[in-house]
Amino acid sequence: MLLIEFNDENTAVFDEVITVLKHHSDFKMFSMEEEKVISLPGLTIYPNQRKIYRDCHEISLTTKEYELLCLLAANRGQVLTYTQIYEKVWGGSPAGNERIIRFHLCNLRKKLNAVSSDEPFVIRCIRDVGYCFEVKSRTV
Repeated sequence: MLLIEFNDENTAVFDEVITVLKHHSDFKMFSMEEEKVISLPGLTIYPNQRKIYRDCHEISLTTKEYELLCLLAANRGQVLTYTQIYEKVWGGSPAGNERIIRFHLCNLRKKLNAVSSDEPFVIRCIRDVGYCFEVKSRTV
């Protein structure tokens, strides 16, 4: 196996090498799928790696905290009910288990806020309903 590394100045050379290789059927072409990223102000989520970064600092989360954050961030601006959250993260009916959601969200907020005091987003509690991930508008 041959490994060749190109930098930004070598784009023309890279394109030429790819063109030559495409004309030879005995070479196997491998392509990498571009990684999906959830990018919000102050927060970057790499779902394929299960990694969270807050202002370029990696945050270590439990499985449930990670799943909660991804669910809320992916549905930003929408109020998710306790039932919706519990069904997606725990896979069942909450049946009075709102405390579990509150507990994990409290820990999640602490971890997110420990890295940076800047709050470009908020996980808002809607009393007796659920939670909503909101990106704060920046005033200039």
